[in-house]
Amino acid sequence: MFQYQTEQFRKDLKGLEISLSEKQIAQFIRYYELLVKWNQMTNLTAITEYEDVMKKHFIDSLSLVNAYDMNGASSLIDVGTGAGFPGLVLKIAFPGCRVTLLDSLNKRIQFLNAVIGDLELTGVEALHGRAEDFARPGKLRESFDLCVSRAVANLSTLSEYCLPFVKRGGFFVAYKSEKISGEMVEAGNSIALLGGKVTEKKEFLLPDSNIYRCLFVIKKENETPGKYPRKAGLPAKEPLN
Repeated sequence: MFQYQTEQFRKDLKGLEISLSEKQIAQFIRYYELLVKWNQMTNLTAITEYEDVMKKHFIDSLSLVNAYDMNGASSLIDVGTGAGFPGLVLKIAFPGCRVTLLDSLNKRIQFLNAVIGDLELTGVEALHGRAEDFARPGKLRESFDLCVSRAVANLSTLSEYCLPFVKRGGFFVAYKSEKISGEMVEAGNSIALLGGKVTEKKEFLLPDSNIYRCLFVIKKENETPGKYPRKAGLPAKEPLN
């Protein structure tokens, strides 16, 4: 059996003040193995080297703790989860949180279900569909303490997809990998329209690296008006302003 080096991963976890059991470390290694295996059949990620995945996917996903106390979330939804970043990573590290992984590509959902089954995770489900549909009343609207997304979209569009899922008093956290100070200003009105307010913009480097990251923390102060999110495609094509 191949022996993976875990020293850097453990060091990075310590940098985030996260403590994992040996079982959890082993689950992350198995997650990596499944990611590489499935990536040969379906395009899940361009990042496949072991150290890169551990840092740029796993540690990056866990960097949420720089801006949000995961002990305060009993339920979480990851919109546009892709290969499970950050939602499935957060589930492994914080198993007490109920997690929903949402993605519009069924091949990704099949992969996520394979990982969930292999790692014998409970309290997590992977759903195939669009945010515009699942955020409707009677579906998953305003059902979660926390919504997260690493999806590539501007902050206004992401907020329209994500804020409807959040309970009043809960939070939406958007992961960004580039400096976008202007984007927050532009998105301010649309976020308010959707019932939210930006409470923090947390900028940092991933542990033991020069990799820049930014987390936008948005609090859900009021219910999102029923007409949002708009029908499929519109939030991306015509962002609110």
